[in-house]
Amino acid sequence: MRATLPEVVTRYFELDARRDVDAVTALFTEDARVIDDGQAYEGVAAIRSWRTGPVAKYTYTTAILDAEAVGGGKIVVTVRLTGNFPGGAVLLQQHFTLAGDRICGLVITP
Repeated sequence: MRATLPEVVTRYFELDARRDVDAVTALFTEDARVIDDGQAYEGVAAIRSWRTGPVAKYTYTTAILDAEAVGGGKIVVTVRLTGNFPGGAVLLQQHFTLAGDRICGLVITP
């Protein structure tokens, strides 16, 4: 079932599309944790390095395919990334954990 995305998750995707590192980073709590491609990034400084390092290596577009609220401030968003990375397209699930109006956790899985 398609869930309505919380404002902070909507902003995340909007700002990601603009590659606005400062604004995306500001959506996370100070102690947030991101796991992407098997690598963990803990805290705002590490999340900024993720955005300016691995994320910035490629140009891509994101299409949101589905979203599901799973309770406890968690929402899973299924997306299709298309870009200049190996393979050119991938389906991912982005598992957001929210704390109020900020993101305290994000796990990205194939």
